[in-house]
Amino acid sequence: MKIAALPAFSDNYIWLVHDDRSAVVVDPGQAAPVVAALTQASLALAGILVTHHHGDHVGGVAELRDRFGAVPVWRPAGERLPFDPAPPCQHVQGGDVVTLLGQDWQVIDTPGHTAGHVAYLLQPPGQAPLLFCGDTLFSAGCGRLFEGSPAQMADSLQRLAGLPGETRVCCAHEYTLSNLRFAAAVEPDNAAVIHHRQHCETLRERGEATLPSTLALELQINPFLRCQAPAVQAAAAARGADPADPVAVLATLRHWKNEFR
Repeated sequence: MKIAALPAFSDNYIWLVHDDRSAVVVDPGQAAPVVAALTQASLALAGILVTHHHGDHVGGVAELRDRFGAVPVWRPAGERLPFDPAPPCQHVQGGDVVTLLGQDWQVIDTPGHTAGHVAYLLQPPGQAPLLFCGDTLFSAGCGRLFEGSPAQMADSLQRLAGLPGETRVCCAHEYTLSNLRFAAAVEPDNAAVIHHRQHCETLRERGEATLPSTLALELQINPFLRCQAPAVQAAAAARGADPADPVAVLATLRHWKNEFR
């Protein structure tokens, strides 16, 4: 199983997964990058997976279906999309399994960024798992709380944190460097943050993506996954959070990140 991060807009990634014959795309906010990639590699479009309803994740769905026919779409059951795809369109929620490219994709409920956000987990044989987490988990960060609560986001992140450490984290935005600047403000003595920031700066200077990350790395560098780390608790406590309450720590970090420059 092969993956590619297709750049879209200014900082989105549309994830393309393929077996050299057929492909699945996750969160196609634009159609053009998908069409170009499929054409270049002579791939058939087998399905579209959607994590949440925001336009930069679904804006290309209708055009792709117009171009390639009635491509099946799987979308969160708990969200209202800006359009209602005609069949075949399946509503999914946590615990469901989608079969595509001969593989089972597990659906995980991850509310917080939006009310019905989901993620998709794929375990290709002989490869590390692939997590397509939309805007819930970013490298060194998490999504803004547009519709969900801090408690929901904390629960979603802990659910993802329980996946195997080798899981490849396929986020939907190239936010890594700005997130790492914030992570360094939260934990200035975190050597893993310092080292990974230098590595990612080199990647971006070469025009390369910083993704996918791995869950093991995120547990070392991502303050939103480290709400029980003493240094993170102390940083949140300095801004009024109860350090013994992981949800309060996360809420404080998220508010701080919203204003961080």
